[in-house]
This record gives sequence, structure tokens and C-alpha cells, in this order.
Amino acid sequence: MKNITAKILLVVMVLTTFSSCKKSFLELDPPANLTPEQALKTEADLLVALRGAYAGLRSTAMYGRSLMVIGDMMADNTYQSVLNTNRYTLFNNYSYNLTDGDVSGLWSSAYGIILRTNNIINANVSGATVNQIKGEARTIRALCYFNLVRYFARPFTDNPNGPGVPIVTVYNADLKPGRNTVAEVYNQIHTDLNTAFNLMTTYSNSSQFSKFAARALQARVFLTQNDKTNARTAALDVINNGGFTLITAAGHGAYWANPVIRTDRVETIFEVSADAVANNAFDALSYIYSQAGNYGDMLCADDLYASIEAADVRRALYATGVRGGLPSVFVNKYPNFVGDHSDTKVLRLSEMYLIAAEASLPASEIDARTYVNAITAQRGATAIASTGTSLFNDIMAERRKELAFEGERYMDMQRFKLDINRGTNYPAAARAVPYANFRRVFPIPQTEIDVNPTIKAQQNPGW
Repeated sequence: MKNITAKILLVVMVLTTFSSCKKSFLELDPPANLTPEQALKTEADLLVALRGAYAGLRSTAMYGRSLMVIGDMMADNTYQSVLNTNRYTLFNNYSYNLTDGDVSGLWSSAYGIILRTNNIINANVSGATVNQIKGEARTIRALCYFNLVRYFARPFTDNPNGPGVPIVTVYNADLKPGRNTVAEVYNQIHTDLNTAFNLMTTYSNSSQFSKFAARALQARVFLTQNDKTNARTAALDVINNGGFTLITAAGHGAYWANPVIRTDRVETIFEVSADAVANNAFDALSYIYSQAGNYGDMLCADDLYASIEAADVRRALYATGVRGGLPSVFVNKYPNFVGDHSDTKVLRLSEMYLIAAEASLPASEIDARTYVNAITAQRGATAIASTGTSLFNDIMAERRKELAFEGERYMDMQRFKLDINRGTNYPAAARAVPYANFRRVFPIPQTEIDVNPTIKAQQNPGW
């Protein structure tokens, strides 16, 4: 595998159409014959490249499956059934290694998408919708860097000056970049998101980034940095000005059963689309959870299920039964794998309320309860009335229930530098995972180390 800057953008461009569920693919001339400057000369060229960048997000290593599964499995939400297809076993056991394909897949997929967006952002093209296209590309790039720095580096809350990931913003196949600091990566993310917010003017549908989707992502980024003031401001900007509405208790089941992208701004701020044509087939997220699909390997942790009240509509997303001879809780949050597949929810309005609630502490417990109870009121759950440390813990418990199986639970454990204590669903040797465990941070993949002498001496400790 080539290093992150030697990956070539234009081998295959993926052409997608966001106004419908149909997508097609366009093969372009090989990169030996076309430079990015030659290939991206018109607004139409940029649109083709942008569609390719969006398609990259759907890869199995990204939002097509792995980010969502690993983000819950490395914490305490999802575990591998004893009856399994050996997918993600090493993460369930906390024994993955330097050459793990899921780790290298995230690295290579994210940087491949970044290279696509770099060429869009740097293209000298004018046109009526170029600003919108470049704004979307910047948001995609920010999302990729955010995922990379969260998995391949210690959290910002640990050491902002520690080693992050390489920042590459131009096309240069000969570059051998070293790691920027964590703070530098976050600064790049904010630069992209601020620029994107000002560039974008159009809302098309939930499968494309928009102005307030960029702001929603920025709220999550600020919260990850423990910048509560800016996290609250960004979240409230989305809540008050984005035009999105919360999913109601009555519509909760139908919302998750719906397989198609949305144009009504109900709940979904941004999702990665997987329709009947463009999907990951048996490697789709739906298959890894659904008992009616080919795999159904991943199950809901018993303690998470037990924390959801009987009257809470979220409980209907789970079913109890037996798998591999053991009592099990099945996840039905992604039920569609025939025809249009279930899309991957990346940013939702409910998360913005949870961010606003957490970011309001400790300054205003009244505000914190108001924002978190906007969610409990729409789920049939008991309103939160606690104070002090108990209020914080209740908000975090609400985050766990609301965002379960959406890939954020592990990231919450990381930003708070918490030891992970998993229940009896997990292997005995992998139930207590202290924050100091070197496997709490992914290694720089061996494939990158082998071809990039600059980064060879910058491997994460323990690997």
C-alpha cells in the first residue's frame, strides 16, 4: 500500500446523484495522464470529484461499518456474539495489532478522501455553485481529520501538544509527511469548518453537508476539546437557526425504519447514504447487527439495555432472544438491508441538545436540565431532575442511550480519559481496560511506516 500522499485521486471517480437514490460510476483517465489541475477544470468536474468524496465516506472502513461498530465495541455498548463470523474479534478482545486491516483501512480510506477534497478545494474554478461545492469538500475533510486525530492520537484533553496525525492540504505524491501536533490538527479542522460555514448557502438533503451541518460537526469538535463555551454556542446555533426539528416519540420507530435520505429536516443533520444501488452489500452496517441478515454478530450490552426504561420508545429498537445458546439483546437500529439500506446517521439534532446540556455545566444547571429533558420528553423517559455531579452523570447516561450504536461512546470515554469497565458480555481478560492501555490509541499502520521514513520514528507508544 502506498503512503497517504501517494494515493491517487483520479483512478476511479464515483459519480453520485443526491436528488434521487440512483448512483452511477465514471472511470476517468489514469493519473499518469492527468494532473489534478488538468482534470478539475470546470464546475461539473468539481461536482464529480465531490460525489467521489462522499462515496468514500461509505467505505466499510469508514461510515459504511467500522467506525460505527468499533466506536461502540471498544467502549461498553456492543459486543461480539459467541456465534460470529470473526469480524472485529480483536477489538472485542482488545488484542488488535500493528497490521490490523480495520486500523489501516481507516487510515488509508480517510486520507484517500482527504486527497480528493484537497483537489476540489485547491481547484481554480469559478461557477455559481463552486462555493457550495468547496464548502462541502472542506466539511468532509474536517470530518476525516477529526476521525483520524481521535483514533490515532491521545485526546486533546490529554495533551494538545502531543503527536497528532499528518496534515496534508495539497496534492504531492512525493511528500513524506510527519505528524502534526494534536492542536494543529484541531486548528485545521476549525479552519475548514469556519470557512465551510461561510461558503455554503444551500440545503439539499440529509446526505449532503450544509451550513448548519458544518456547525453541528463543529459543536462536536469543541465538546471533544472540552471547550464548553464554543460547543454550547455552536450547538445552540444549530438548534435555533438550522431549521431542524426533533424526532418525536410517536415518530421514533418510523424514523429509524426509514431507509431513504430526508429533505424535511426532521432530526437528521447529516447521514451517509446507502441505497439499493450504492451500498456495501454483505459488508453493510445493517448486516453486522441484523439477525435477519447474513451476520448479526454484534449484540447490545445487557447493562445498556437494562438502563432504558420500559416506557422509553428507544427500547423498541432492541429485542431479546437467544443467539449461540445465550440470552441476547438484538440491535434493530439499522433494519434495512434489502433494497435501500439503512443510512448511517452521522449528525442528529438530538445530539445538539445533549451537547448544549453538557456544555451548560457547571454554569447553569437549569439550562442543562432544559436541554437534556428536551430529549427525555420525546422518548417517554423520566425527566432528569438531579443536580451537581449526579446531573452530569445523568446527561452522560442519556448520551449513551440516545447515541448508542452510532460510534460515539468510545470517543466519550477517550475525551474524559476514563478507564473502561465492560460487563460480563465481554471476555474476562478484556473487561477492565485502563486509559493507560496503549491499545486505547490506534497504531500508525505498518503499511505507512514501511513507506514513510518521516513517520517511522513517530509511532505511538507501546506499538
